[in-house]
Amino acid sequence: MQETSVQTSINVERKELESVLSHLERTPRLANLLRYLAERFLEGEGEQLTEYNIATEVFGRKKSEFVASEDAIARVETHRLRKRLKAYYDAEGKDHFIQILIPPGTYVPVFMDRSTEIGSPVEPSSQPGPQQTHKTPRPDLPSNKPPLGARRTGREPSEPPQGAGVAAHYARRLWLYAVCAAAVLVAVLAIYTPVRFKRAEAVKSSALSRPATAFDASSSRTPVPSSVAIPFRLIAGYTGPPQRDSVGDVWQTDQFFQGGWSLRRPAVFLPRTSDPFIYRYGRAGDFSYNIPLKPGIYELHLYFVQPSDTDQSEDAANKSIFNVSINGRLALEALDIVSDAMGRNIADERVLRDISPTSDGVLHLHLSTVVGTPSLSAIQLLSGTPHKQLPIRVIAQPTSFTDAKGQLWHPDNYFMSGRHVSHDLPANAPLDADLYTTERYGHFSYAFPVDPRDRYAVVLHFVELYFGEGEGGAGSRVFRVMCNGNTLLDAFDIYKEVGSLHMLTKTFHDLKPTAQGKLNLTFEPIRNYATVSAIEVIDESN
Repeated sequence: MQETSVQTSINVERKELESVLSHLERTPRLANLLRYLAERFLEGEGEQLTEYNIATEVFGRKKSEFVASEDAIARVETHRLRKRLKAYYDAEGKDHFIQILIPPGTYVPVFMDRSTEIGSPVEPSSQPGPQQTHKTPRPDLPSNKPPLGARRTGREPSEPPQGAGVAAHYARRLWLYAVCAAAVLVAVLAIYTPVRFKRAEAVKSSALSRPATAFDASSSRTPVPSSVAIPFRLIAGYTGPPQRDSVGDVWQTDQFFQGGWSLRRPAVFLPRTSDPFIYRYGRAGDFSYNIPLKPGIYELHLYFVQPSDTDQSEDAANKSIFNVSINGRLALEALDIVSDAMGRNIADERVLRDISPTSDGVLHLHLSTVVGTPSLSAIQLLSGTPHKQLPIRVIAQPTSFTDAKGQLWHPDNYFMSGRHVSHDLPANAPLDADLYTTERYGHFSYAFPVDPRDRYAVVLHFVELYFGEGEGGAGSRVFRVMCNGNTLLDAFDIYKEVGSLHMLTKTFHDLKPTAQGKLNLTFEPIRNYATVSAIEVIDESN
């Protein structure tokens, strides 16, 4: 069923692509660029969307002559395309459920679900909150329309009705629903006692007292009887079609939950993540997830964020501190997201290794209140290695990279501050030289999430791409690298050690994470900017 949902999502995305391309037919230059970017992404080749490939394959630049620093064709035309897409979705495409974006700093397109922004609630509540408002649905967007990619039953068409007659179609269906609902209501009133009725009224009153941003969803969805496929990823509180992240991995709709209510947060800039969309939704309250799994060892990743509108003052009533239990055992005690992430509106990830289902074939995850209201943004389950965390590899670029060993390097992630830039290496550069064609530079930091019980090795990959023999030489770039306050490199000068355009790695062993499960790497400039091209974090536990 998950594969079917993903394929449905891809078909919807392709349909939206063709719609936008038809709008761009009078600007074939931009249409060709969009088709190239989207097709590469939809075929799972997002890592190939580089400035070099775009310039040579879309705009006909000669591969042997193109120099990115001298020819900005890819950047200029992509900027024009971003502006044209924004204008399109502000006007003709304002009612589309899918919006194609090309975020600044990357050439990888994003197919964003907008169904919740144009009149369709995330999970409609039977009653609006005290300040909740409803948009008037347009004839072609009925308010009871299921979100794209949602499961449909009976004889409903695979695509929502469009065009003339839609209002009548839904009016007839609404009349039938009303008759059925009335019959059910009569039966329920005949069975339930006045005491139960009063109890239900009390529950409804309690639900209405919640803020308008939250809505009641205390009943669980029925889990499928079979185990989920691994890797498994879900976005808590999200009910739209599956979404793909910057690597191309698929994140599913919210499922297997019991209790709590769904949240939808405004889109804001979030440091320390390359995929902010997984933090836009959430589940809050005291709630559980019961995920069916095959016997085995898994690695669990939990994603949190504390919005800036949550008061974290000394008044305990305004704090959000909670426990996380797995299979009845306390896994994270008194978790304070703001303290963990070192601020509000900062993505926070926790990693737990050696996770297994109980004898009933289910992983039981429970969040319970200590102070305030617990919340969770997303869950990821990976096949694990006993007593070891899986390696973390990131490259300082917005797309992923697979090296000669078949190892996947994820797009730049977990960072705060700094900027990234791409360079060209000589044609005779050694194997895996692409690992060094980009860099993050400035005064910046990384916070890598790890299991706090282990010790880790950190491998830093460097190359001096800016200062050459005739452009400064030794002493032109000097900086310091620290891990959790301890100095790893001091007065470090790449050129002094290996010169320019030569790759250099520095490895550090037996690094201890913080109590919050973080390896905090800080890159501090001494003279000119600090820099790094790629980073590895390897669990060294026996």
